[in-house]
Amino acid sequence: MTILGIDPGFSVTGFGILQKQTNNTVILVDYGDLRMQSSKSLAVRIGIFHDFITEKIERWQITDLALETPFLGKNTQTFLKLGYLRGILYLLSNRHDIRLHEFSPREVKQSVTGFGGAGKDQVARVVLQLFPRMKAPDKQDVTDALAVTLCGLWRGKQL
Repeated sequence: MTILGIDPGFSVTGFGILQKQTNNTVILVDYGDLRMQSSKSLAVRIGIFHDFITEKIERWQITDLALETPFLGKNTQTFLKLGYLRGILYLLSNRHDIRLHEFSPREVKQSVTGFGGAGKDQVARVVLQLFPRMKAPDKQDVTDALAVTLCGLWRGKQL
């Protein structure tokens, strides 16, 4: 099983890829972020996002994709635009025959920290403890994505 967890965003998208070996060992394969310039049009950024995720899927032979369910915050436009990126992920999941898993923010935090109300900094600390050789990223989007990836690995429920 090779699972890609994504924390999508139009400015910064965090991602993490974990591989579960036959002996149940978990290997951190790849992680990082995709940064897109806000000066580029929405259509261009969606294309960049699509191509970036497609490259990860094909390069690492992804079998599972993990996402966090969005919540409607203060900005409804951001929430709606996030749906475009999520639609791309659903499409790629279908086109590449990848199992899709989706979790609430509370489920992800509970799975990784043991507390569903944990803050982003608590999630980041646990992720960095689980992967001590990992270089601490400058954006929490990366540790958020790895938390989603771990949740998918541990609690995998297919949509």
